[in-house]
Amino acid sequence: MKTLFDSVSRQCSKLVTQSYSTSFSMATKMLSETIRQDIYNIYGFVRFADEIVDTFHDFDKEILFQRFSEDLEYALEYKISLNPILNSFQETYHKYNIDKHLVDAFMKSMRLDLHKQTYLTEEEYRAYIYGSADVVGLMCLKVFVKGDNQKYDELKDAAMSLGSAFQKVNFLRDLKADFEDLSRTYFPNTDLNHLDEAAKSLIIKDIEADFEKGLAGIKNLPLDAKFGVFMAYRYYSKLLEKLKNTPALEIKSTRIRVPNYKKVELLTRSYVKYQLNLM
Repeated sequence: MKTLFDSVSRQCSKLVTQSYSTSFSMATKMLSETIRQDIYNIYGFVRFADEIVDTFHDFDKEILFQRFSEDLEYALEYKISLNPILNSFQETYHKYNIDKHLVDAFMKSMRLDLHKQTYLTEEEYRAYIYGSADVVGLMCLKVFVKGDNQKYDELKDAAMSLGSAFQKVNFLRDLKADFEDLSRTYFPNTDLNHLDEAAKSLIIKDIEADFEKGLAGIKNLPLDAKFGVFMAYRYYSKLLEKLKNTPALEIKSTRIRVPNYKKVELLTRSYVKYQLNLM
């Protein structure tokens, strides 16, 4: 009975979210129940694709990714997959009529991570971020506006800016792992062997500009989504603040994080700001 299988698939996507990201899981819990599961479904899909290219070092990533890509195409066409994560994602994909271009762009950026290690130009850098982050924001936006194309078009640019900001913060936070473990350099025109305060400052200013555009969009989101997205914004803003106050050399040698007790504190303060309309 597919109804039971679909239920199990949704639970798998929720479990993936809770297991892989406490911060994203916390923010997702702040969304309305009417849209929460669909965000779990999107996260499960993008998380598994990312895990293939980033962490499965003892396996043939090329073969795994190709198999995952083929299973994805089958799921989207036939509305079922024996991979429960893809089965739950296709449900959300069809429910909100998510543009296939967004899925294709995401998979293109993930495939780049199999081989491409350096982004030398601003064009390459922005194209990668569009596929790895902006389109994920747009998939979520489709859910947030419940398929309302007019509202989607109004908030599209802000959603992309917020996705870019989140991804760039991740790049800066994960500088050590990306550079040392995966030999990847995402920031163009930046010598990570000699990262200095001037280079770090330029990166942070770029992220702050994205955050400013993203916050304007959050203020105009439907009520079902507004607080959850604001919570994610607050978490990443706090992470950026920590990175801003951390010497460049230290960022290169350690992974900066926000402790769990700080995340709870952020949740409380964010709720107060939200209730008092102080966003």
